[in-house]
Amino acid sequence: MRPIWTGGITFGLVYIPIKLYSATNAVEIDLDLLSKKDKSPIRYARIDTKTGKEVAWKDVVKGYEHKKGDYVVLEPEDFDKVDMEKSQNLEISSFVDEDEIDPIYFETPYYLEPDPKAKKLYALLNKALKKSKKVGIAEFVMRNRERLCVIAPRGNMLVINQMRYEDEIRETSDLEIPGKTDVDSKELDMATDLIEKMTEKFDIADYQDDYIKKLKKLIDAKAKHKTIRVQKPEKRVEANESNLTKLLQESLIKFKVEAHASR
Repeated sequence: MRPIWTGGITFGLVYIPIKLYSATNAVEIDLDLLSKKDKSPIRYARIDTKTGKEVAWKDVVKGYEHKKGDYVVLEPEDFDKVDMEKSQNLEISSFVDEDEIDPIYFETPYYLEPDPKAKKLYALLNKALKKSKKVGIAEFVMRNRERLCVIAPRGNMLVINQMRYEDEIRETSDLEIPGKTDVDSKELDMATDLIEKMTEKFDIADYQDDYIKKLKKLIDAKAKHKTIRVQKPEKRVEANESNLTKLLQESLIKFKVEAHASR
C-alpha cells in the first residue's frame, strides 16, 4: 500500500512519526461512457473558455475568483503556508469516550503505521487508549482541507476515522418528523418481541454486495447474447394503523417458521 499522508501524531509533548493509509477499497464496476451511435468511448477535455482549445494537465492551476472574472492563483506551497503545523502533524487536542460521538459524524477510516523508530511510542499510545477506554480527537490538513478525526485502537493498530464537522450535517427542521407519539402497548410489545427474535451477533462477513455480483452476471449474459430473466421483487404490504397488528403477528409467525426450518 502507498501512504496518502505522512506526518506525526502529537499529544502533549509526545511526537510519533506515522504514515496514513486508506483503510477502504471501493468495490464497484468501472463503467465507461460511450456514444450511443457507435459505442465509441467518450473522453473528457479541459477546454479554455476563451480560446476554445484543450489545455494540458501541466498547464492547469487552481485559482479562487475573489472578484467577478478576477482570479487569485494558488500554488501547491500556498496551501501549506495556511497552517504549516497542521499540514505536518495530526495533533490530538483531547480524549473522549467514543460513545459520546454521534455516528453520523463518522466518514472515512484510515490505518496508521509508525515509523520503525517509533514503534514503542505507537504501542504505548495504543495500550493507553485501551486502558483508559478513550479515543483521541485530532485535526490535520490533508489534500488542502482541514480534517477532524478520531484516533482509536484496533487490535495492535491505531486507526483514525475522519469525521464531518458540525456545519457539514444538514438541518432537519424542514422534515416532517413525528414528535411525541402515543403507540399501542400491544403493538409495541410485539415489535419488541420481533426485534429480540431477530437479534443475532453481528459479523461483517455475513454481508456482501449482492448488487455488484448480479450486475456482473447480467453483463456476462449480455456479452453472450443470452436471455436475461428478471426476478420480480416480493410484493410488500404498506403498514398503516388498521393492519399493523396483523402484520406484526404474521412477521412473528414467519420468523418462528423460518427459525424452526433452519434447525
